[in-house]
Amino acid sequence: MATYATAKTMKTLLSILVAILSFAPPLTQAREVIHKGDVVVVEMHGEISPSMFLFIRRTTKEAETRGASAIIFDINTYGGRLDSAEQITNVLNRVNVPTYSFINTNAGSAGALIALATKHIYMAPVSAIGAAAPVLSTGQDLPVTMKEKTISYWSALVRGSAIKNGHNPDIGEAFMDKEKEVKIGDRVVHKKGTLLTLNAQEAAEKINGKPLLADGIAESIVDLTKKAGLNGNITALEPTGFERLAFWITALAPLLLLGGIIGAYLEFKIPGASLPGIIAAICFALFFLGHYLAGLAGWEVVAIFFLGVALVLIEILFFAHSTIVFGVAGIFLMLAAIVWAMVDRYPGETFFPSGRMLALPLVNLSIALIAAAIVIGILARYLPRTSFYRRFALVTSNPSGTSMAASGREFAATAIPISAGMRGIAMSILRPSGKARFADHIVDVITQGEFIAPETPITVVQADGMRVVVKASAS
Repeated sequence: MATYATAKTMKTLLSILVAILSFAPPLTQAREVIHKGDVVVVEMHGEISPSMFLFIRRTTKEAETRGASAIIFDINTYGGRLDSAEQITNVLNRVNVPTYSFINTNAGSAGALIALATKHIYMAPVSAIGAAAPVLSTGQDLPVTMKEKTISYWSALVRGSAIKNGHNPDIGEAFMDKEKEVKIGDRVVHKKGTLLTLNAQEAAEKINGKPLLADGIAESIVDLTKKAGLNGNITALEPTGFERLAFWITALAPLLLLGGIIGAYLEFKIPGASLPGIIAAICFALFFLGHYLAGLAGWEVVAIFFLGVALVLIEILFFAHSTIVFGVAGIFLMLAAIVWAMVDRYPGETFFPSGRMLALPLVNLSIALIAAAIVIGILARYLPRTSFYRRFALVTSNPSGTSMAASGREFAATAIPISAGMRGIAMSILRPSGKARFADHIVDVITQGEFIAPETPITVVQADGMRVVVKASAS
């Protein structure tokens, strides 16, 4: 009965997990509309933020995987967070598909740095790019020492990104450092003392036969494709409302894993209570859903996780107390799926992740496992002593008989006193509570946290009124 109840609980959790994940929206419209040879237009409007980074990462991966001929970033932003801008530039510098920036009105601050990470830049007739000096979130200037360090660090990144994509690195550096002079040949394009900002005509001006920054001026995305010689069908992608949700879910991955592990533990510990199992299923479903929306995990990792759950079910249903092979294999697959879901893999990279790619997933998993071990240790010690636990733990099917622990009066009326060291035998599975026989009396007992199979010899560790604590006997 105990094994059946546990298996039934696992099946219920699995059905809940499937139901929650079934509400997941498509990864993006990209999987439905991008075809080989398409020109993919990715909208980059508004504040540069962590959610925009997730959107850019997953759409560029999808475009490259689907064989897009080019990616155009439709940029209209006054800037935003520098850390998100750095993450986006790192993504763009990995892309092997030709990349274009269309400065649709404005590419200020962080937007200018992102534009420099694309191979080609086109600007609308009335538009501007530049003024990328780092400031505090309040808009105030950084303290002097911090400002010098920040500008030095970002200048190196911007120069490297500009050189990689064929742009003048001095232009990028002058966007953020007012002490940078830009000189091409004998001509001083920008004197130091102010931050560099270019309008479309200035950016597209040719000096010594080469544009200062922009390849040209375009009236629209369609006009850009004509001037750049891009012949594929245009496919436009916009961020969905799930981007912000995906950011928070991926940021809280260790807590979701912790909630899932603790919920699963309590579900097995208290078979009569379904709430911990529901919480575990929701935590695991949100974990995979968030990483799916963030462009990290596909449905294949969810399938691996379900396979692991299925193997654990097989262990419980058919091989309980006889082998651990299926259970161990199932747990290994579940852990592998969790790690795999957090790996940030880009098209063209090797199938097996490198150490760098595994670093963050392993850190998140380690945090969750260590925290879970601590919490489970505390629960194993103190949970069995609570009335809440006993209310659920004694609901499972147990053999009939007179219970010495059923009430204070029955316990006092028995002829056999229960004391530490007394030996008996488990009548039902103790997980950790159940019934045991001492002489001709059946007593409600509880272990110190371990499971004890039926017909196992046991010894009383502690007896204090209505509570009898036992452990498995050595012989």
